[in-house]
Amino acid sequence: MDNWDEIRTALQVARIGTVSGAAEVLGVHHATVIRHIDALERRMGTKLFQRHARGYTPTEAGRDLMAVAHTTEEQFGQLSSRIKGQGETVAGELVVTSITGIGEMLSPVFASYQEAYPQVIIRYLTDMRVFRLDYGEAHVAIRAGAAPQEPDNVVQPLVKLRSGLYASRSYIALHGLPKGPEEFKDHRFIGSDGTEARAPFSKWLKNTVPPQAITFRANEPAASNAALTAGLGIGFMVQRLAAQNPDLVEVMPSLPEWDSALWIVTHVDLHRTLKVQSFVSVLKAASAGWPGC
Repeated sequence: MDNWDEIRTALQVARIGTVSGAAEVLGVHHATVIRHIDALERRMGTKLFQRHARGYTPTEAGRDLMAVAHTTEEQFGQLSSRIKGQGETVAGELVVTSITGIGEMLSPVFASYQEAYPQVIIRYLTDMRVFRLDYGEAHVAIRAGAAPQEPDNVVQPLVKLRSGLYASRSYIALHGLPKGPEEFKDHRFIGSDGTEARAPFSKWLKNTVPPQAITFRANEPAASNAALTAGLGIGFMVQRLAAQNPDLVEVMPSLPEWDSALWIVTHVDLHRTLKVQSFVSVLKAASAGWPGC
């Protein structure tokens, strides 16, 4: 790749937004940065940045190129980790991704890990999409649901999250509680929308509660939990979180089919590196003491 220096320069300009900032990070003169950008735009045959008084903003073509450059940079980092293998120093970035809604559980894990390995910078990313480990988007992923099936990933069970069906006391004061599923049609429910609708309890809700009774839908647990606490309807919450809120009342005994399995997923190329193995060990040790799991 004879123009990698130019691409790397463009990536820094996109990240920082100014030529001077990119030059400082790269340790080159600002004229070199401008020359690299100009040469890359000539080579690509299109404008990669919009120039304005505040700096540089990537165009659509620029954003496409930066996405590829970022992935390539991450893959170079993975290659370096594989070469170093077990002899590597536990330092640099550790990128961990997870489903939304479990940050409270993971924060003490991150604290313990950084106490043991203070040279590590943790990037914790949550999103509705599935991060691609084979593209270098993360070192460790924590996923929910059925066991991931990607052939190049190593999958290990972590815990099962137990969920319950609850109503707030304010909801009960207005609407009462259903005596059983036969009365669900006369109540208001909080449901999941989008990716979160794949959760086991969401499937049960869809099969048990009439669609017109699901009057509030959200695509992330935090919004659903807030709606439940505010009395918008009957809804699901992880039992360990519900136990911390005395305003919530269990509507019916929890069912095993509501449980959601969590999995630790790592890419086969990075699975045995010291940085990944050390984090997985800390995570597993901490999860053994998680209540309600």
